[in-house]
Amino acid sequence: MARSTIDQLLSGNAGFVKDEWQPNAEYYKSIAAKQTPKVLWIGCSDSRVSEHQMTGSKPGTMFVHRNVANIVAFNDVNISAILEYGVVHLKIEDIIVCGHTRCGGIAAIEDGVHENYIADWLCIATGAKEAADRIARERGLSREEKLAVLTEENVKLQIKHLRNLALIKNMHAKGKIPRIHGWLYRVESGSIDVLVDGQGGVKPAVAKAAKPAKR
Repeated sequence: MARSTIDQLLSGNAGFVKDEWQPNAEYYKSIAAKQTPKVLWIGCSDSRVSEHQMTGSKPGTMFVHRNVANIVAFNDVNISAILEYGVVHLKIEDIIVCGHTRCGGIAAIEDGVHENYIADWLCIATGAKEAADRIARERGLSREEKLAVLTEENVKLQIKHLRNLALIKNMHAKGKIPRIHGWLYRVESGSIDVLVDGQGGVKPAVAKAAKPAKR
């Protein structure tokens, strides 16, 4: 009889304890006593996107917030509390907003969606769609090329939202901390593109559609 997914997860945990935790017990005991993450990660909830795996980092490295389409909302108490705890109490100096290719949320922004809560949430990215619409018209982009642009524009828009939050705005009035970075993770290749370099540099949107995955 095939094992359930839950059984597989619990078995995987046993393997983690044996193969990873125990050989590195000193490290894991140190982060059990106190967390000192270096990065605050704002990413998408997509099950294919794992911030620790894609960056080859261990638990304890990143303080993480994930939601549909890696959005930074002005009225979201959740993300506001995470930001405040991260940058004020944990003293994190770098924030990464990371989008990814083949994102269902991005496709829904482009095509429209009628489910109530999802539609309300994704309307926060309206500015990104307006920018992608303009770029697509100017360049005569295909749907896939436009989705690639929309993914990048959404990361840039959410960084704009982040910079406009009172907490971050007030901190930036005193200096460059926290540094804010914009990344794009390519699920079809595993690689990361840097869209915003953390010092205010922004790369132009590139209509580079994802290639179909090999079967």
